[in-house]
Amino acid sequence: MLALGCEGSANKLGMGVVRADGTILSNPRCTYITPPGHGFLPRETAVHHQQHILALVTRALEEASITPADIDCLCYTKGPGMGAPLQSVAIVVRTLAQLWRRPIVPVNHCVAHIEMGRCVTGAKDPVVLYVSGGNTQVIAYSEGRYRIFGETIDIAVGNCLDRFARVLKIPNDPSPGYNIEQLAKQGSKYVELPYVVKGMDVSFSGMLSFVEGLADQMAAPGSTVDYTPADLCFSLQETIFAMLVETTERAMAHCNKSDVLIVGGVGCNIRLQQMMQQMCLERGGRLFATDDRYCIDNGAMIAYTGLLAFQYGGMSMTVPLEESTCTQRFRTDEVEAVWRGAERRKEDGGETRDVERGEDVAAARPGAATVGGERKHRAVEDQDGVGSGEDKDHAAGHEGLGAVDRMAGHLEKKLKAGEDAVRGEGGAMRDEPALMTLG
Repeated sequence: MLALGCEGSANKLGMGVVRADGTILSNPRCTYITPPGHGFLPRETAVHHQQHILALVTRALEEASITPADIDCLCYTKGPGMGAPLQSVAIVVRTLAQLWRRPIVPVNHCVAHIEMGRCVTGAKDPVVLYVSGGNTQVIAYSEGRYRIFGETIDIAVGNCLDRFARVLKIPNDPSPGYNIEQLAKQGSKYVELPYVVKGMDVSFSGMLSFVEGLADQMAAPGSTVDYTPADLCFSLQETIFAMLVETTERAMAHCNKSDVLIVGGVGCNIRLQQMMQQMCLERGGRLFATDDRYCIDNGAMIAYTGLLAFQYGGMSMTVPLEESTCTQRFRTDEVEAVWRGAERRKEDGGETRDVERGEDVAAARPGAATVGGERKHRAVEDQDGVGSGEDKDHAAGHEGLGAVDRMAGHLEKKLKAGEDAVRGEGGAMRDEPALMTLG
């Protein structure tokens, strides 16, 4: 089985083609980059997605060496995320579903991060730390759903880092969080910041206001402060990550689990991984983490999670065209993870609707790391004969990639609404390679 996944909940636009066994056939992505000191707004981000999505769909199919006839379902991010970008992607998915006559599977963005992390690293049943620009949650699976044991009570960790980057005028390319991480490596003086943990929850807004005040003092004429921008970045990271490690460890003790999986864009941060690894080793556990190919928003995670739901839940996990909507608020624990229950029954020797997935499914790909344990690699399988499509509608398949080209003219007028009004405001469009690794 194959799925095409479409992700566009924030400034990353991604398309991915994935097999049911977790093999990623393609995963191209492009990013909307704004000037230093500026964030990305919903309208401008949506225009970026509208300008690039058709070319990205074509690129994903070409890199996977497949045609629309090979695809079993179309998966898209239902939420959470920014409204306008989400809608821009959903419109294209609805159109493709009609052109290719394929079912639509809505996917929760947060759950997709978790399943991508489990697929890539081979983590079985870890406590999950989900850290990104819009979310900060400590999660564990229980009784059919991913339960939230702790979270931010105000802003997300990624949002905190991004906003501080704007204060220091740190560039947004490739991302403000990555650039803060690099600057923090030059810091040597720890500046004490507010440390706010409330039970299992954390708070970052007060800390952000405090460190912004320190930055203003540093920038004032005639300032004599004894810290640098690098020191502030170092101190901010150390304080935030200590809070996250504390709440994650408490969840591990509560759930009686020994492993941790870090997902989300901030999960790429090497310092966060180091601190979490130390805690896991002290508890006799393991840390599972990935690089930016899979931590950062991408289409493959949507395709894989949607395909899991479709594989185990069948047509009950699809939605009709008129219900393929988006929502900015979609809690992680609202999703019934039908595939986890099926996996558990299979491990217990019971029958499930699962197809044979091969013995090496859990092995990690290059770019994934099992910190404190054995690192595994799995070679990409031979793509010959992918998706025979004997039981599919080949009328749609014969159109091949030409269907995307013909669709472009039909969608262009709708997708370009408002484009002229926002051109020239300084936002640059940046194309990323299909796979990236940190230096």
